[in-house]
Amino acid sequence: MSVALAGVTPAATLRAWVELTKPRIVLLVLFTGLPAALLAAHGLPPARVFWGCGIGIALSAASAAAFNHYFDRDLDALMVRTRTRPLPSGRLTPAAAAGLALALAWLAWTVLAVACNPLSALLAMANIFYYAIVYTVWLKRRTPLNIVIGGGAGASAPIIAWAAVTGRVELPALLLAGIVFLWTPPHFWSLSLYRREDYARAGIPMLPVTHGEPETRRQILAYSVVLFAVTLLVAPLAGLGPLYVCVAAVLGALFVGGAVRLYRRHEARHAVALFRYSIAYLFVLFLVMAADAVLRLRGA
Repeated sequence: MSVALAGVTPAATLRAWVELTKPRIVLLVLFTGLPAALLAAHGLPPARVFWGCGIGIALSAASAAAFNHYFDRDLDALMVRTRTRPLPSGRLTPAAAAGLALALAWLAWTVLAVACNPLSALLAMANIFYYAIVYTVWLKRRTPLNIVIGGGAGASAPIIAWAAVTGRVELPALLLAGIVFLWTPPHFWSLSLYRREDYARAGIPMLPVTHGEPETRRQILAYSVVLFAVTLLVAPLAGLGPLYVCVAAVLGALFVGGAVRLYRRHEARHAVALFRYSIAYLFVLFLVMAADAVLRLRGA
């Protein structure tokens, strides 16, 4: 595993290795798993399980990201948004990405199996396979439903966390995962609207490329409305209270409002705004979900 470009500083090399793990995505994945761990434990899980769960989920997400860099290096080289990534830019070799991905997967398995239980470790491995092979290698290159079906990979953290604490997969975990699953299409379709030419150049069948921008805007609005409804319906079924419901209502109304604005006005800036808001939306929603769970459990 060597750096491909001569004269690259150690700091730049380290940044390239970190970039392979997509740390911002890893952080977002961790945020979606935290409330599931708290709700499953009816409080704070034992320290070994809590930290093992968090570290294991982070390692598995980082592994999936490194595999994504490896398998997508040809497409990344064709797109303006991704051509400076470590592999297409030559800062690291494909072997480096593959080696890191495998090492992180092994570490994720070890941490989850030892600190939590084998079920959570198996679920994490299944998620890595789904994201790296089913989504990245197959769906992404073949169907405009890539994001819809592939959304299951990004939604796995609540399920892994719940299993890590309880040794089971139960309805509340699936509901929390459902929020991430429904969030994924409007998030990525907003990105693909203002990066349409990039995706077309790389031959990736994203919805704006295959079905046009008007249909993409309609689908974004439809998914946003369903997402809004599900975030509110989850509350009584997952044991969440007024704090979460109030914040989810405000956040969801703003999300739907942004989708309506994008549907009515076709300027790229509205797609950019909704894409950026969607990231903050998921962070805040699950952070408040965790806070609500802690407050309710302390008051119980």
